[in-house]
Amino acid sequence: MFSSASRYLRLALPTMALTLTLPAAEAALTINATRIIHTSDSRSSSVLVANPTNRPFAVQTWVNTLEDDTLTSVPLMPTPVLFRLDAGKEQTVQINNLPNTLPQDRESLFFFNVQEIPQQVEVRNSLNIAMRTRIKLFYRPSQLSDSPESQLERLSWSLRQHDDGLRLVVNNPTPFHYTFDQLQVSGAGQSEKPNAQAMAMPFTEQSYRLTSIRPQPGLQVTFNTINDYGASTAVVQRPLVLMPAK
Repeated sequence: MFSSASRYLRLALPTMALTLTLPAAEAALTINATRIIHTSDSRSSSVLVANPTNRPFAVQTWVNTLEDDTLTSVPLMPTPVLFRLDAGKEQTVQINNLPNTLPQDRESLFFFNVQEIPQQVEVRNSLNIAMRTRIKLFYRPSQLSDSPESQLERLSWSLRQHDDGLRLVVNNPTPFHYTFDQLQVSGAGQSEKPNAQAMAMPFTEQSYRLTSIRPQPGLQVTFNTINDYGASTAVVQRPLVLMPAK
């Protein structure tokens, strides 16, 4: 299940050399979803931002690309883009369609961002942390009537030798993105769970590096994915085919 929090630190410290060791910080605000599905025939979709803490925040929202840049224009605009969220309150954010030329034969991937800005504390040696949460936002053309889960069986799996070693390769001939919750290669007395952070994009191949698997007959892949509601799909097993080096 994919979400990330980026930390932006504002330090008010004496003019002396200091080394700080910071524990992992967690966002104070919450979002009622781990992904947003925005269909092309909808004028807007919505997400709920809540403040379960006992202090107010200023909140900024925006939509951007996988590369997390501020230069690429995107055809989705959240409103409000800046608001105050008091303790214990919630705010609905609408994500509105803008005119676009996005592909109509596949999903397009964006990210919805929520940045929380705590009240300024003018205290010597203080540390203010503004946390940002990103969740996936899928723009789905309305003519894609099937669900990603219904086309899981179309994914094909193989092993392929690359310059950096053996890789597990998934070919995705569908118009959907797939995020893997569980991914494991096993069989013939071997087992390995590769790093599966990268999604399988529509109409492309995605590979995952294997470090301990030796290619031989009897290997299989076990996987499941995250569905539109953020839940895990049923676990599936598929045999693996050893492909020639590419």
